[in-house]
Amino acid sequence: MAAWIWILIGIGVLVVLGLAIVGARRNREQAQRREQAQELRQEADTRTRQAEERERVAEEQARESRRVAAQVGARADQIDPDTEESPSEE
Repeated sequence: MAAWIWILIGIGVLVVLGLAIVGARRNREQAQRREQAQELRQEADTRTRQAEERERVAEEQARESRRVAAQVGARADQIDPDTEESPSEE
């Protein structure tokens, strides 16, 4: 065979090897990105659950605060001589 054919075959082999290396690198990078995305999704799920729990606790505390405020307000109405429902006017 002529030398130029061997040169073309060598160039072809190098191109194929280069494409294989680039493909393998891309696959590895995609796998790393998938793993990173999965970790971020897990972190987001964890933060969402924590936020929902905090919201639930805050709502319970707000209900309790409103209940206590209503009791204090009712007690104030009971002892205030200027309200219509005070015990001294009964």
